[in-house]
Amino acid sequence: MSWRPARRRLPVTIRGTFVTTRLLKTMLLLGAAGFAAPALAQTATPATDAAATDTTATQDASGDLGDIVVTAERRSENLQRVPLSVAVVGGSDLRTFQAGGEDILSLSGRVPGLYIETTTGRIFPRFYIRGLGNIDFYLGASQPVSIIQDDVVLEHVVLKSNPVYDVNQVEVLRGPQGSLFGRNTTAGIIKFDTIRPSQTWQGRMSASAGSLGTFTYDAGVGGPIVQDKVAVRLSGLIQHRNDWVDNRFAGVSADGTRTPQKDAMGGFDERDVRLQVLLTPTEAFSVNVSGHARGYHGTSTIFHRAALKKGSNSVSAEPRSSIALDEGDNNPQDYDTYGGSVNAAYDFGPVTLTSISAYETTSGYSRGDTDGGAAANFPVNGVANGFGQSQGNIRALGQYTQEVRLASQSDQRFTWQVGGFYFRQNDTTEFYQRSFFLNTAARNPNNWVRLRDINTSWAAFGQASFKVTPDFTITAGGRYTEDVKRTTLVKPVLNVTGTASLFPATAPTAVRLEGKEPSWDVSALYQLDPRNSVYARVARGFRGPTIQGRSAVFNSPFSTANSETITSYEIGSKGVFLDGRLRINSSLFTYTVNDIQLNGNDVNGNGVLFNADKARAYGVEIDTQFRPVPNLTFTLGASALASKIRDKRVYAQVCILNGVVVCTVQDPTIRVGSNVFAQIDGNPLPNAPRWNLDATARYDLPLANDGKLFIATDWNIQGYTNFVLYKTREFYATGNFEGGLKIGYTTPDDNYEIAAFARNITNEKNLKGVIENYMAAVFNEPRIIGVSVSGKFR
Repeated sequence: MSWRPARRRLPVTIRGTFVTTRLLKTMLLLGAAGFAAPALAQTATPATDAAATDTTATQDASGDLGDIVVTAERRSENLQRVPLSVAVVGGSDLRTFQAGGEDILSLSGRVPGLYIETTTGRIFPRFYIRGLGNIDFYLGASQPVSIIQDDVVLEHVVLKSNPVYDVNQVEVLRGPQGSLFGRNTTAGIIKFDTIRPSQTWQGRMSASAGSLGTFTYDAGVGGPIVQDKVAVRLSGLIQHRNDWVDNRFAGVSADGTRTPQKDAMGGFDERDVRLQVLLTPTEAFSVNVSGHARGYHGTSTIFHRAALKKGSNSVSAEPRSSIALDEGDNNPQDYDTYGGSVNAAYDFGPVTLTSISAYETTSGYSRGDTDGGAAANFPVNGVANGFGQSQGNIRALGQYTQEVRLASQSDQRFTWQVGGFYFRQNDTTEFYQRSFFLNTAARNPNNWVRLRDINTSWAAFGQASFKVTPDFTITAGGRYTEDVKRTTLVKPVLNVTGTASLFPATAPTAVRLEGKEPSWDVSALYQLDPRNSVYARVARGFRGPTIQGRSAVFNSPFSTANSETITSYEIGSKGVFLDGRLRINSSLFTYTVNDIQLNGNDVNGNGVLFNADKARAYGVEIDTQFRPVPNLTFTLGASALASKIRDKRVYAQVCILNGVVVCTVQDPTIRVGSNVFAQIDGNPLPNAPRWNLDATARYDLPLANDGKLFIATDWNIQGYTNFVLYKTREFYATGNFEGGLKIGYTTPDDNYEIAAFARNITNEKNLKGVIENYMAAVFNEPRIIGVSVSGKFR
């Protein structure tokens, strides 16, 4: 919550500056010394715009890592020649991470500078790049990280959870991307490219089965129907896990939740399909028509009440596989999503015209016991204390996007692209609170609200690159965007009889915000030799204004935040050494976000939006891959970040329940009525790890039949990460780590593989999030051990 007293100045405690600075210096020295430190940027088979194949590591006799081709600037380019920080994860690596049933969260920490978490289940991941993200769990929340799937932007938080399957590669673009990709990319972009239809029949599949009844099947097949004219590809994903978390509450439930119940929650069923049809009536003209559907049923996030004790950050005493919930119907979650796109391109020779039209829709709900426990187990003066339950519904959502782009040929000394973009999203969203679900005399069937949100945006953009010399290239781009949001309270909370609204009569029931902003970037890349280059980049981006309407269910006025803007400076180097066996890409960056949008809580635990003056950050990222001998490959990725919120006038409400502060606040505080607020000036951004390391290794042992035995492992460790805006002794994580192991056999033709695997092999119980007033904890995925098979043909 934002509260700005006039000329109020309180002391601020800033910790960790020396440690972070020393860590940054150490990492810079390691990078300069050629220390092998890659993110999972693997060798990629070059992908064309018409037909991509699965990117898998290629090993020649010399151990050359080969090239990685990306489309970070909307055209196919060698990663080493792109003047911005990009990390790449190949499709086969992503499937390895997800073999234990994981979703997009499996990428968290696997790329330097990327962090992902959720407190709303698999339908609502929240993304952070270089520490910049949004902790708001509102269904209408905006994020500064944009998700692009097959050139289609996915704006709504539920659409961003669309599963990635039969994927070719993932590109993580770090830093503002406002010129070519638009607003709400102040932190960066995660770009998923699936395998496209091709003119040869080819297919691939991977299947895994493991503990807790976990099963994953990811496959795609396609080829020409009419040679050189019509090609198709059909892709699908099936994921399942049995319910494995017991509800041990043995008392009476006020809403009819079945208790106690063994294996009550924790499972999920994911069913997804995608069909692509590629039409190429002439050599110059191509149209790719794609349609997809998703059906998901599972469990929303499980909060473990009082897993954190005052003064301690340890959660070792809380069991992961059982919990006592008195309400919430064991946290069900259900969503159906559909969408389609038409990507058409005509090559006129000197220029290519591209049109991308897309429509996405979703509907569903998520319900949960938000206090994470049974109120009867936490009495105050003998009375059950701390009930919390809510449900969020999307009744209907429609997102329409249209992009038109005209681009020159990419092999010229002067290249350019210009275009326009239109976006419109309508949704009807509902929020239900506890008394709606009760079957006691306290039931209020009218304790719910309906909101209608409309977001429209249009933009014009352009970018040009000029080779001043064969080795020196300057690139500049710009964009102008208008972004309009409107939220209307269609149905407020009514009293029990339905005769009177409980929403404040003086508060507006409709709010409209508008942002008109330019965004731009300028970069320069100098090629030292054919395999080494350095670059510098300056970029400006913005996140559009935001409205928080969920507060209406607590009979509170909407809260809003105006547009935030970012200016980022970055320098980097990209090099390939040791006859192509070592790749090191590194970047140093700093940025300032003005009018940064933040989210705190009110007395009901409801998110409240506000703008703070600014946030500043600086850091380093290193992505490297090393193959000392042809059969052995290492990667090690590293990032470090120092971030601070800067605004002495802004305060955030702290962990408070029934007027009592339940955690140990380490910031200066003030009391306003019965509420307590902490000054957050100088604090790090929430969910912004100070440092992160990820490493992988794979060794292939050739056999007499030309097949191979292999062993592969991957590890991730995360430094200090604060979960909230204020500092406490409880609400943070440090030293979190997870590992994976895979041992198997590959056939002589490299087309088939069988393996045993383990995800979270040491069964770490890492703290991933908190519900402050209930001292509740959110944990990572459990250990999954299983077997997998995969195959391909072409």
